[in-house]
Amino acid sequence: MAARAWRACCWAALRTGSCGTAPAPCSWSGRSNQALRRGACMEIGIAFPKVIPANKGDILVDWAVKADQGPFSSLAQIDRLVYGNHDVLIAMAAAAAVTERVRLMPTVLIAPLRNAAIMAKQVASIDSISGGRFVLGLGVGSRPDDFVAAEAQMKARGKRFEEQIAAMRRIWAGEPLQEDVGPIGPTAAYGKGPELLIGGRTEVALRRSGRLGDGYIAGSAGSAASNQAQEVMGYFRVVESAWKEVGKPGRPRLVAGLTCAWGPYAAARTAESIRSYYSFRGEAARTMEVKVPSTPKTLREAFRAYEEIGCDELILEPGLADIDQIDRLSEFVGGL
Repeated sequence: MAARAWRACCWAALRTGSCGTAPAPCSWSGRSNQALRRGACMEIGIAFPKVIPANKGDILVDWAVKADQGPFSSLAQIDRLVYGNHDVLIAMAAAAAVTERVRLMPTVLIAPLRNAAIMAKQVASIDSISGGRFVLGLGVGSRPDDFVAAEAQMKARGKRFEEQIAAMRRIWAGEPLQEDVGPIGPTAAYGKGPELLIGGRTEVALRRSGRLGDGYIAGSAGSAASNQAQEVMGYFRVVESAWKEVGKPGRPRLVAGLTCAWGPYAAARTAESIRSYYSFRGEAARTMEVKVPSTPKTLREAFRAYEEIGCDELILEPGLADIDQIDRLSEFVGGL
C-alpha cells in the first residue's frame, strides 16, 4: 500500500478502529526503536505559513490544495487574536471545502478566548463538512493582549479550559448543557467529537494533556532541531506518565511543530519574522539566535531527531508565504 494511502487508512483507524499494513521504513532514520514499537514511521504534516501575517486569501486556498495533493498528513495553523493571521477556524473551514484527504488541525486553538458552546458547534461543523478530518488542538493561551481584546479573563484560565472541554464533550455526545437548553448540533462525524490534542509546556498543562486529551502537541521554537527535540522529549514523557496514572488504555498521540524553510533566503526571512513575532520581549528577541532547518541535510537531521523521541507526527511550519515553499517541501518529503 502506498505511504499516502496508508496514512489516510491509519487516520481512519484512529477514528474507527482498524488499519492495514505499514509502509516502507522511514528513509531519514531506518526506523527508530520508537517507530518499531508503534509499527509505523513518523508522519509529516505542514502548516500554513506561520509567522508572516501577509498571507493572502488566494495563497491560503492554494496552499491547502497543494497540502492535500502532496505527501502531508495534516494541514495546521496557529491561533492568535491580536495578529494579522486569518481566523483559524475560518481558515480550517475554507481548507475543508477544497481538500479531500489531509487532516485539519489548529495548533492550537486558544479556548479561553471563546464561548464553549459556540466553539463546540463550529468545531463539529468543520468536522462534519470535512468528513471527520478535523483534529482539535487546544491550549489556554499566554499572550495578555489576546485576552484584553477578547474581553476574557486570563486569570484562572486553566480551570475554565477544563470546564470548556467537559462542556464541549457533552455537546458532541448530544447531551444538553442544562435542563432548559436543548442539544446543540450538528453531530460530529464520528459521534464523540474530534480527536483532542492539548498543547502547553508547563507541568500543569502537560499533565492536563495526559489526563484529558487524546494526545499532546508541542509548539516549535527557534533553537536547533536536535535541542528542540530533546526538550520536547521531556514534555512527551510527562504526558505519557499522566496518561498512565489515570489508567487510560493505549498511549497518547504525540505531535510536534518544527519551524523550517526551503533555501537560505527563506530561512533568513523566517528567522527575521520569528524575531518580529517575539518583539514584545525587547532586546532578547532582537538578539535571539534562530536556527531554521532549510536544506535536505538539516531537514533529515530534524526528522530523525523527532522520530527518535517517539514523535508520531511532525508539523512543518514554514515562515515564508510563498507557494514555492510548499512545492519544494512537498517534493522533498514525497521523495523520502
